[in-house]
Amino acid sequence: MRGRTMTESALSTFLATVRPDAAATVIAVDRAVHQAAQLDTAIKWGKLTYAANGDFHHWICATSVSKKQVTLTFHFGGLLPDPPAAFREGSSTFLRMLDFTAPDSIDAGVVARTITAALAELDYFTANWKAISAGELPPR
Repeated sequence: MRGRTMTESALSTFLATVRPDAAATVIAVDRAVHQAAQLDTAIKWGKLTYAANGDFHHWICATSVSKKQVTLTFHFGGLLPDPPAAFREGSSTFLRMLDFTAPDSIDAGVVARTITAALAELDYFTANWKAISAGELPPR
């Protein structure tokens, strides 16, 4: 199933698993993501995950909730520009995160620019992620 029904279903299912005080922030992140691009949404690896054309192997970003924040993780964020220095680095070459504590802490412009950049780099990432990970290619 693709499109809006899948998105609403995945969001509703995910919201049932998060702490109640994080729900409004999760909804606001989801809205910012979908305003930026038409992406498929599903729950993968316990996260609300967004992908282009149903390719969840090369997902664009995913939302998770911790005790302190809601995090939007970019699968290959290490290849993306970070002009406002908003990213928190992950434990891999690629993962980069944006953390939010409330709906009003979300900069929809940063989310949109990052998703647009991720979609522009998707083919490069898909074709070269193994070589980049091995240090054989620069991240561009």
